[in-house]
Amino acid sequence: MAQTKVSGYVYDEYNEPVSFANVLFKGSTEGTITNENGRFYLESSETWSGLTVSFLGYQTLNIPLEKKVNYDLKFTLVEEAAQLNSVLIVSGKQSKKNNPAIDILRKIWEHKRKNGLKQVSQYEYDKYEKVEFDINTIDSALIKSKLFRGMEFVFSEVDTSRVTGKTYLPMFINEAASTVYGDNKLNKKKEVLKGNKNSGFSDNQTIIDFVDDLYSDYNVYDNYLKFFDKSFVSPISKTGISTYNYVLSDSAYIDNKWCYNIIYYPRRKNELTFKGDFWVADTTYALKEINLQASKSANINWVKEIYIEQEFEVLNDSLFLVKRDYMMSDFAFSKKEGSRGIYGKRTTLFDNYEFDKVKDKKFYDEEVYNYDKDVYDRDEAFWTNNRLEALNKDEKGVYKMLDTLKTVKKFKRLYNLGSILSSGYIEFNSLPLDYGPIFSTFGFNEVEGLRLRTGGRTYFGRNDLWRLEGFLAYGFKDDKFKYGISGKWLLDKKSRFIISGGNRRDVEQIGASLTSSSDVLGRSLASSSVVGTSSNDKLTSINLTSLAVEAEPFRNFVIRLDANYRTLESASPTFSLDYNTPTGIESEIKQFESSLSMSYFPGRKMTGFGVERREANDDFARIFAQVSRGDKNILNGDFDYTKLQFSYIQPWQLGGFGRLTTTIEAGKTIGEVPLGLLSVIPGNQSYFSIYNTFSQLDFYEFVSDTYTSLHFEHNFNGRLFSRVPFLRKLNLREILSVRGVWGEISDKNIALNDVPSNPNNIQLLAPDKKPYYEYGFGIGNIFKVFRIDFNFRGNYKDKDLYPEARKFGVTGTFGFYF
Repeated sequence: MAQTKVSGYVYDEYNEPVSFANVLFKGSTEGTITNENGRFYLESSETWSGLTVSFLGYQTLNIPLEKKVNYDLKFTLVEEAAQLNSVLIVSGKQSKKNNPAIDILRKIWEHKRKNGLKQVSQYEYDKYEKVEFDINTIDSALIKSKLFRGMEFVFSEVDTSRVTGKTYLPMFINEAASTVYGDNKLNKKKEVLKGNKNSGFSDNQTIIDFVDDLYSDYNVYDNYLKFFDKSFVSPISKTGISTYNYVLSDSAYIDNKWCYNIIYYPRRKNELTFKGDFWVADTTYALKEINLQASKSANINWVKEIYIEQEFEVLNDSLFLVKRDYMMSDFAFSKKEGSRGIYGKRTTLFDNYEFDKVKDKKFYDEEVYNYDKDVYDRDEAFWTNNRLEALNKDEKGVYKMLDTLKTVKKFKRLYNLGSILSSGYIEFNSLPLDYGPIFSTFGFNEVEGLRLRTGGRTYFGRNDLWRLEGFLAYGFKDDKFKYGISGKWLLDKKSRFIISGGNRRDVEQIGASLTSSSDVLGRSLASSSVVGTSSNDKLTSINLTSLAVEAEPFRNFVIRLDANYRTLESASPTFSLDYNTPTGIESEIKQFESSLSMSYFPGRKMTGFGVERREANDDFARIFAQVSRGDKNILNGDFDYTKLQFSYIQPWQLGGFGRLTTTIEAGKTIGEVPLGLLSVIPGNQSYFSIYNTFSQLDFYEFVSDTYTSLHFEHNFNGRLFSRVPFLRKLNLREILSVRGVWGEISDKNIALNDVPSNPNNIQLLAPDKKPYYEYGFGIGNIFKVFRIDFNFRGNYKDKDLYPEARKFGVTGTFGFYF
């Protein structure tokens, strides 16, 4: 293939880099702009003989190209003599008044609802998406490294990025072809996947869904663009004037439309912003082209570059629709120029638009189960007909290279290691079994001492219709074995009708959450905390047998019916679950309980189609309601009662102000029950920050039969710290939280549990006079992985009434977040 590649720098006469200068192949519209450091890279599949470099206020340069490949060129722009007294330099803050670029921006706002698919009643179009991952900055050190020993043949596919000018090695490609249908009157949209193909991982739905979530769809006309769980201010946003500088740079005909070119760049550092330029038509004020490049100082982890190009086509002389969308991300541990990382590139093309073809409302109803194996096994003839852009030589080489690489033993070992770290399970290829989860192998508490756990699950594939799993654990201090076994079976794919059941004998910290888990093998973190703020001895021995059926009649709406029988007794000599009976004092609770629950998760995306699925996003609400009934007449249960529970968790993406998470929980137990069946206000005696618990409460400090709890946590994503000069470069993020709970407990329940003869009897208290509350502030993104929270107890801290009250505490957590 004929190919021209050029990279270099543009400076002014004072050797200062010129940002946002235009660089084009001479006589063409193929070009780019320089970055903040004056650097550029440009490539074309055609052969060009020269470059044109231009910038307002400077003389245009025309440079001949003697070779097809020219790297690290240096150009100097000279100020135009006629403008020495009034040179326009694109740097610093631009005026908001009498700025023609901002006048055009306001016209874009006025017309944005008239542009795009919102103009038509119904629409449909073909969509082709191509995602590629590449190792970048390929040098001799990497080629000779031990990592690639025995796999050197992969480097025959090395090429150079047209955006950054760096060498890269393609390692993964995924293609998807689909048809999108929409009805603006019904406010409905549906995408039908026709084919999906990727290099080497065709049966790995987790990777496919991860890619889809990583590169979610966006609309540049929106005020905020969400990438990697961060909200960037769009340059077309109505808040753009206070966020960006705008400069009217040029005007020209594009596809017979007179268009204006506007350069934009951020007013402040460390905010989630872009730099680049866009072309806008002068009559419809619709975008024709736009380039976006994330600011290097933006407060986002593990991503060194984000580069986006969008092109729009004109239909019927006035309808502007997206034709091509290209996005490239450079994932790296360091933002230094020479650091090595991974490119993630997505190219999306849109074609064959059709309008006003009415479809029945039922067509848009979402199916719970829509897995079609044939979609992932299309032949080459299908892809020849459905690719809206042919694969280049690099992309074709990825398929061939991965087919060869899969036969290399060393690559298989590396792939298996990555699979273990991501799933937590070790796969046995000769058996349909996985060992794990390996992260639960060790635990510690004051009852069991050191706890060792081994476990496993059946695994035939990602879409298994049934699954068995179990574990065996041993505590060295109490010298006891614990075990659990469960099974689940997907009986109907359309409604996701599942039957499940199991048995577990274990030691657990009950009351670690207000809304009880229905997972028979579930066990809270509080049961195994290695180090705590005070004694962790209030543990319970539990023997739980459960049977459940559930269905999902509508997508993300789940109905579940549970029946369980459990026995509870104290696992520690320093903790009592004793209660009074007409015949004396009992220490063991035996109880049958049935429950009906409904859960709704609007906007949730799931991975897989088998009996077990994984959530592919975390920005959806969780609404849960449950009614439970304890019955003495079934299996000789000890108590009659009814328990009502409700919870609602809602994340709020507040644009440039970060992310707020709110939770409300409420519950009531009707009837007299012992401590083991009451609602314990969840304390947190560990040094870990655990959402939905009260950091300054000990276990069983407050117990209730009626409660209402509120939690608010807001992560500003560094918006405040970015305005403090000496903190700006640290990219820290500030978190504020408030937690409160009101509850009460009846006199009858207090009397039932009042056993004065046992010195370990807990005095039952509830925050009924006034709600208990806590507040705290946290500093996140310390070294990119740590978060520290400083927590304060708001009330119930009188020394005489609450001598053990912890007024202040520090908790922390770590994780990998963008």
